[in-house]
Amino acid sequence: MIARIWRGWAPPATADEYQRHYASEVAGHLSQVPGFRGARLLRSPDGDLVLFTSITYFEDMSAVRSFAGVSFDRAVVEEAARRVLTRWDEHVTHHEVVVNLGLAGPEPV
Repeated sequence: MIARIWRGWAPPATADEYQRHYASEVAGHLSQVPGFRGARLLRSPDGDLVLFTSITYFEDMSAVRSFAGVSFDRAVVEEAARRVLTRWDEHVTHHEVVVNLGLAGPEPV
C-alpha cells in the first residue's frame, strides 16, 4: 500500500470550508478511483494559519497514477481548494506502508 502525503494552509476564517470541501468533494472523487484505500485529513494550528495534512492510501503506484496522472508527484489541488487555502505544497511525497497497526474510530473516507 502507498501513502500519498500533501500539506495545505488556510486562514482560520476559511479552514472549516476547506475541511468540508475535503470531506465532500475530495472524498467523492477519491472513492471513484480504482485502488483507493482510504484517507485521513489532519488539522493543526501553524502560527496564524491552519495546517492541513492529507494522507491518502492507494493499493499501489498504478492506482496513484490513475488518480494523479503522469506527473503523479504533483499535487492535485482543485479550484475550490485554491480559493480557501493560502498556500499548499506543489509536490507530494509517496511512502510504502510497511506496518499498518490500524486506528480506532471511523474507517477511512
